[in-house]
Amino acid sequence: MNTPIADYVSAYAAGNAARFHMPGHKGRMFLGPESRDITEIRGADDLYRPRGIIRESEENAAQLFGAARTVYSAEGSSLCIRTMLALAAWRAEEMGLSRKILAGRNAHKTLMAAAALLDLEIDWLLPAPGEGLLSCTVNPETVRKRLEQQPYMAVFLTSPDYIGHCAPVRETAEACHRAGVPLLVDNAHGAYLKFLHPDRHPMTLGADLCCDSAHKTLPCLTGAAYLHIRKNAYRDWESRAEEAMALFGSTSPSWLILQSLDRANRDLAAGYPRRLESAVHRLDRLKRRLKDRGWHLEGEEPLKLSLAPRSMGYTGEMLAEILENHGVVCEFADPDFLTLMPSAETTEQEWERLEEALEVERKAPLREERPDPGSPERALSIREAMLSPAELIPVEKAEGRILADAGVQCPPAVPIRIAGERIDAAAIACFQYYGIRTCRVLRSRQEERHAP
Repeated sequence: MNTPIADYVSAYAAGNAARFHMPGHKGRMFLGPESRDITEIRGADDLYRPRGIIRESEENAAQLFGAARTVYSAEGSSLCIRTMLALAAWRAEEMGLSRKILAGRNAHKTLMAAAALLDLEIDWLLPAPGEGLLSCTVNPETVRKRLEQQPYMAVFLTSPDYIGHCAPVRETAEACHRAGVPLLVDNAHGAYLKFLHPDRHPMTLGADLCCDSAHKTLPCLTGAAYLHIRKNAYRDWESRAEEAMALFGSTSPSWLILQSLDRANRDLAAGYPRRLESAVHRLDRLKRRLKDRGWHLEGEEPLKLSLAPRSMGYTGEMLAEILENHGVVCEFADPDFLTLMPSAETTEQEWERLEEALEVERKAPLREERPDPGSPERALSIREAMLSPAELIPVEKAEGRILADAGVQCPPAVPIRIAGERIDAAAIACFQYYGIRTCRVLRSRQEERHAP
């Protein structure tokens, strides 16, 4: 498979041109990649109006992923999520539908910010009791019934989630399509699913719009992502995808990231599936050994290892520190979970180092109960809350106040409460459990206007 973006930049760098254009480093080495770092010069292409090498490369990616159209993002899946919602909102306006979506509660905080920007309303599919914040079991029958009750403009799922649970995308897509509602999937953690046997990618399973963070699991630079549009999806989406992305994206996208996406196409079409299969088998062997030694594993995602180490006497943070002392750095740790994300590029030496680091002493189980976040109470819209005057206060003083922002770090970027929701005792307990000490709430005078 050809690599038109990378080839163009290689030829340009080799030409030793006098660079009287951005960026200011002029191709001279400071960190190392500057000679390949360019901008939209004559002969290159425009990410949001691609007619040449970018469009050719995107078509290569669409072929690999089985999409009608694939659009590159140099700003991660966050930009793609905003774009998906804008496309769905335009469709809703044209069809005279309400600007309301149905979404799993374990969505990335980008969904909330996008709802504020686009003035969307969100109804939530809530986690089951005891499920916690990071996962949200989705029942396709529940989705079907909710779609019968009112005409949502879209359904939004996060799959896989941060600790490796996968939603029933195929069955949910079928329920959505029977109701004439598009399914949008945040597949940021699952770009590699396309290259498994069998193929488990959301585009294959029926999603209408899907975003992948290429940098999370594929050999791409941080910020590299795809927006995929399903064949036979809404007629205007293919032609307006870049227009929607340009509403939110920088007009100076990284050409290093674009080259990374372009070069990945060749690898994905050739050696990557074999390396991926080897990595999945290697992780399967490790998972079996860990289970035999008493570890509790979370999730069914093939290329993610999530441990619930409390049964072994450790919090996720405690185990993360032990691993770091062995030169192993995890993706995510909190009081309950530790998540590791290997890839097709993980070496056998790194696998062995991980296994050695996990040879820890078994201790008495930790009994502290994870607080239940409870049911949220919506006081006003996300948009109004995020755009209202706000103040930062200690969480212990926040009961009864209206949240003005997510107040959660990334990772995992899954909010305990959403902007516009009232903070109750259950929310405060969760804030404190996860180490969140302050939150941004509406100023008192603004809250008086919305008192029940």
